[in-house]
Amino acid sequence: MARETEFLALDDAAVRAVTGPNSRYVALIEDAFKVLVEAPGGGVSINGGARDRANAKQVIQTLAERAAKGATVTEADVRAALGEVRGGGRSTGDLMALPIGKRGAIVPKTNAQARYLETLARCELSFGVGPAGTGKTFLAAAYGANLLRRGQVDRLVITRPAVEAGEKLGFLPGDLNEKVDPYLAPIWEALNDILGAEDVQRRRDKGEIEAAPIAFMRGRTLSHAFVIVDEAQNTSRLQMKMVLTRLGEGARMVVTGDPSQVDLLNPRDSGLAHALRILRDVKGVGVLEFEATDVVRHAMVERIVRAYDADAAGKRLPADLEDTGPA
Repeated sequence: MARETEFLALDDAAVRAVTGPNSRYVALIEDAFKVLVEAPGGGVSINGGARDRANAKQVIQTLAERAAKGATVTEADVRAALGEVRGGGRSTGDLMALPIGKRGAIVPKTNAQARYLETLARCELSFGVGPAGTGKTFLAAAYGANLLRRGQVDRLVITRPAVEAGEKLGFLPGDLNEKVDPYLAPIWEALNDILGAEDVQRRRDKGEIEAAPIAFMRGRTLSHAFVIVDEAQNTSRLQMKMVLTRLGEGARMVVTGDPSQVDLLNPRDSGLAHALRILRDVKGVGVLEFEATDVVRHAMVERIVRAYDADAAGKRLPADLEDTGPA
């Protein structure tokens, strides 16, 4: 196939975002599509076969659009964009962005993440389910924080099952926050990254951000709030029904979890799987199911998830995961 060169005009900031530190991002693009990418000034040139050039161009445009929205471009963004293009996905650059990140706007890294944000915006009750590292909890926290900052909700309420190995909260030292916080570490890390630790603490002190175990949701009506139910695979059916029916006027809820990581003594009692089965087609409910290919945390996480999925399905390890190097 004939190799030709195509020039893509970009401003200096976009070129820096696309090339990455020490041209690391360009190297990843070149390796993925067997092209040569150079930055002669005023943009980048792409040399290669027609299809390879088109694929590389799509990745570069996606990264440039992320930078234009104010998002910091990371290696995870590059790998996610490469995965989307190789999988035949569309660019996420023209889709929803949340302009609240402490380190820049939060923009979906994959098409699944883009559809997830669209689901959160469209539905009063959303489910985000799938393996670890797909961004389902982080994006839920980001979306809720965005609503809170814009005054569209009065509170951000975070809850999850806090007893996963038979340990009762009452035996742990401290007040309610000190008992619950260790279980909610992923949420607090996400919110600190999104809003900044000082803003998060100030809003917690004012009651605008609240965290509590699911047991403490009973009897409450959550009005004008954005509610995140995290690690929902470890709720019982009764707990799930109870927390879902806490929705009050002007409230929205997102339920996140990984159905493959149920820690209940009887996994068949998982409230998440049951809720997905009976609520999927109910008006106002949206479901986004992430897959192993949507993992953005680390390339190794995707390989781990796929290996476990293959084992659960009784299949051999996929060829691209096997170590064929010298022993």
